[in-house]
Amino acid sequence: MAARHTILRAAAVLGSSLAILVAGLTVPAAAEPETPVLYPSGSTVTRAVGLGFDACTAPSLAALQAWKGTSPYSTVNIYFGGNNRACAQPNLTSSWVRDAVAGGWKLLPTYLGYQPYCMFGDKPNLFTADNATARGTSDAGDAVTRAKALGLLPGSALYADVEHYDRAVSSCRTAVLRYVSAWTKKLHQSGYLAGVYVHQDSGLRDLSDSYSSTTYARPDAVWMARWDGNSALTGWPTAPNSHWADFQRAKQYRGDHDETWGGVTINIDSDSLRAPVATVARTYRVTSSTSLNARTGPAPTYPVVRSYSPGASLSVMCQTTGQQVHTTSVWNRLTSGAWVSDYYVSTPSNTGFTQVLPRCIYPGQVTTTSLNARTGPGTSYAITGSPLPRGALAHVMCQDRGSTVGSTRVWNKLRDGRWVSDYYVSNRSSSTWSAPVPHCP
Repeated sequence: MAARHTILRAAAVLGSSLAILVAGLTVPAAAEPETPVLYPSGSTVTRAVGLGFDACTAPSLAALQAWKGTSPYSTVNIYFGGNNRACAQPNLTSSWVRDAVAGGWKLLPTYLGYQPYCMFGDKPNLFTADNATARGTSDAGDAVTRAKALGLLPGSALYADVEHYDRAVSSCRTAVLRYVSAWTKKLHQSGYLAGVYVHQDSGLRDLSDSYSSTTYARPDAVWMARWDGNSALTGWPTAPNSHWADFQRAKQYRGDHDETWGGVTINIDSDSLRAPVATVARTYRVTSSTSLNARTGPAPTYPVVRSYSPGASLSVMCQTTGQQVHTTSVWNRLTSGAWVSDYYVSTPSNTGFTQVLPRCIYPGQVTTTSLNARTGPGTSYAITGSPLPRGALAHVMCQDRGSTVGSTRVWNKLRDGRWVSDYYVSNRSSSTWSAPVPHCP
């Protein structure tokens, strides 16, 4: 993108017996490449599907309102930090983030920090193979601080912008892999997913070539730049479809052009997404005539941690299925990590899920070559759907006990209703429950 990207300018669980799910399974990775995300209780992952756009400066809320419903876009990129960020961001505040999301937009957060020393372009702040790990760690730490200040909650995917570079320089390729690995590990330790924006002929190629390397932590998602007008998220020439296969891809398919929607013109790049994006809370209110109890889990049997008075505001992150209360089994997770029944909250429905709120999910990368998903929590249940390839995000919604696999009886229920053994998912533990994932009702 013209002023934005130079990238295209340059061209409690028992048992230890092993239950085999599929042939060729290996034990879970202890570290690289599938490092676990340490989700805090006040977190969830949000996914975006469809078209998005990025502009150098975050548009005004009025511009976003004009584009909403008139344009084909539903996600907008934000350059939220980095010492190589070129454009001023007068609009980008926590209130802008809150109001943009309330207006129906999803946000794709991008951090333009240190760049490879062999990059094509003239960014002033560069990293080498010797300092790439330190630079990646410091950039990720700064990104987390800035994300939190804007209200981008843990579970958000933060994307490091790595500009196009000269792959003929072998030490520079090493530098990029070290930087992205450090970025990924630091974000995971802080409760965030790690994404990276890369050129198809440099960063994407090198990350794909090192996809199963035990030397580097693998990012959770890739956003690839290729201005060919094709918005497809498969069939990429420098990464097979089995890499970053499950809600882990975005593509910048058209660069630097003006579009006018609702009478407002913005210079943009165009993107397609099936990927994790920012998690931002929405505000609702208590509708009950008496105090509403917030609990440690999605059922009235869990301990009360706080009570909210009638009419009080609630910061809701996501929804899940829990124990039925009156007409609904939907429960809302608050930014505090506590749960309240949706029946007593001013969401549009007190019988079902609210479309604009994400389901509560806590993904971890698959640690084996091919992981079968089943109709229930055990190896006796039928296999259903396609296996999850290594590195795919298992979008875990809740956990339950099932048959023993490796060192655990914990099974994960995925967002699509299928089940996989937790032994092969890079959550906090391969032997017991992984907080803050709720137990299945």
